[in-house]
Amino acid sequence: MTFPARGKVSRLPPLPDPLPPDIEALFAERQAKMGHLLNIHYTFGHAPKLSKASAQMAFALRNETSVPRLWIEIAIVRAAQHARGEYELQQHNPMLLKEGFSKEKLDVLANWQSSTLFDDKERALLAYTDETCDCGNVSDAAFAAMEKYFTPQQITELSFAIGTYYGTALVMNALRIQLEKVS
Repeated sequence: MTFPARGKVSRLPPLPDPLPPDIEALFAERQAKMGHLLNIHYTFGHAPKLSKASAQMAFALRNETSVPRLWIEIAIVRAAQHARGEYELQQHNPMLLKEGFSKEKLDVLANWQSSTLFDDKERALLAYTDETCDCGNVSDAAFAAMEKYFTPQQITELSFAIGTYYGTALVMNALRIQLEKVS
């Protein structure tokens, strides 16, 4: 499968045309899993081995955790809000809604503390996410609240989701990956 060259989609120069075989293989794998390629894929193609590792983590977090996908997406979106990750928010807000999270809650998620829409389990995860995004300075109270609702494995999975997507949003911001046009 040959992928057409894509123009400039970030601060980085476009990938070479024709693509090197390792990038072709990476893109073929992404195409098979997702059905399409995004600007993040073209940008991360500059580091194909890291891109592949990053994709494995992302797919595992979204599809291979003991935590239901709804909770992973809540953590991802809240972490992206902290990092001001517009690219991540454009991609994951619809995924969160698809998991049954209400539009009403999504609209106030950035100010969840002052909303009555969130239950105790959601509040525990949101407080934990907020504190994790503050250099990982999670209070004993926030951690204890998580332990009421999530197993040690689930807390670890959610922690990886928060850290991974917070960090990815920062990388995307630094590289100024362009948002895809939403139809």
